Amino acid sequence: MKKKVMAVLLTSVMAASVLAGCGGSSAPAAAPAAPAAEEKKEEAPAAEAQAEAPAAEAPEGADYEECTLKFDWWGGDSRHEATQKAVEAFMAKYPGINVEVNFGAWTDWETARALEYQSGTGSDVTQIGSNWIPDYDGDGTVFLDLNTVSDTLDLTQFEAGDLEKCLDPVGQQAGVPVSMTGRTFYWNKTTFDKAGIDVPKTVDDLIAAGKTFQEKLGDEYYPLTLGEYDRALFMSFYIGAKKGVPIIAEDGTLNVTKEDLVDALNFIQSLEDNHVIPGIAQLAGDGNVTTNENPKFIDGRYAGVFEWDSAPLKYTSNLAEGQELVVGDELDFGGGVYGNSAKVSMAFAICATTQHPHEAAMLVNYLLNDPEGIKIMASERGVPASKIGYDTLNDAGMIDPMIAKAHEAVYATNPMFFSPKFDNGELKGDGAAYIDAFSGLSYGDYSVEDAADVLFDAYSNVCG
Repeated sequence: MKKKVMAVLLTSVMAASVLAGCGGSSAPAAAPAAPAAEEKKEEAPAAEAQAEAPAAEAPEGADYEECTLKFDWWGGDSRHEATQKAVEAFMAKYPGINVEVNFGAWTDWETARALEYQSGTGSDVTQIGSNWIPDYDGDGTVFLDLNTVSDTLDLTQFEAGDLEKCLDPVGQQAGVPVSMTGRTFYWNKTTFDKAGIDVPKTVDDLIAAGKTFQEKLGDEYYPLTLGEYDRALFMSFYIGAKKGVPIIAEDGTLNVTKEDLVDALNFIQSLEDNHVIPGIAQLAGDGNVTTNENPKFIDGRYAGVFEWDSAPLKYTSNLAEGQELVVGDELDFGGGVYGNSAKVSMAFAICATTQHPHEAAMLVNYLLNDPEGIKIMASERGVPASKIGYDTLNDAGMIDPMIAKAHEAVYATNPMFFSPKFDNGELKGDGAAYIDAFSGLSYGDYSVEDAADVLFDAYSNVCG
């Protein structure tokens, strides 16, 4: 099952046939394929749209030029709707700047954007994952150094440490963080009540819940469901709790041995063995759908998810009537020990090939630092990293209560920050090491030692 990851990536990338141009007039990129079974940060039917050009011209004396910008992002329906409204408001505020938008679900999104960045045809403004900076901008030529437009984009609204996490390998400000995020647990309280137990607070509680669910509710009920990438993150939590360090440190140093991975994989496999999580084969048999669209999640048979603090709404909106999803605490691994990690959720970047850096910076600043844009965007991308963004939404009572509670749960235990290399394409994505190792182990094609070899080799390659 071990695959040549880069060959797979390049094959997928070359399949993207329509590209968005940076500051040009070509059509938006083709919409990505329908969502696959693996759980992703955000999922929604793929979509494309082009905002209508404003009728008015730039007013005389305006400090910007008339132009057309391209802007792309991934996400779910509510994010798409909010962002389109914000774009429309931006165009109304700055007549003469037309913004063409391209958006869709996460599935295949990064693959399509990768070729655009590599070929110099990326959108003027682009939403990126933090790992995209080292993956695609290693020499600092793909994304604009935002320090060059800091007279337009107010970088003082962001914590210095958060900005540092968006530096490219040559020290330029390649992106600006939209939000910081970490994983936490969401539990279907209705199902746990039905089983007669409280939602878990410790790992021991979680493991005990597996047998209780099976005995009281039946074989189709599980307290938690985890896809391959979810398992990788839960493995990271386990190692963090055991060793006090993330798998890959912020500076890119690999902190684990193969023996550490064997121990952690035995833990992950024990969750299957104790009826805590369904196997990968069972998830595939559920209909090749994401968790929030899985009927077994919707009706409460899968009673827990391990997700980003910014992403609960796509789950709550899909639950069947009478089902209640609640935010859980980070799980205690024993004696008040937690292994949770956090990272830049996503960032906005400006492609270095843009013909309109000032106007592109105006758009980013409007979305993140202008009270008007902030209120329209609300917390669709999580709790804002921008100080004025947070204060504006908090003062207006506009931060979604569930997102706020999940964010608090993540940061209450002082999470470690891990390197964007943890999400490198050789590790995460279709055919990459996480899917190879965790699906191989779950299907029984790999022993724990085999799966540990896959992961250790991939981590070693990524960390160089």
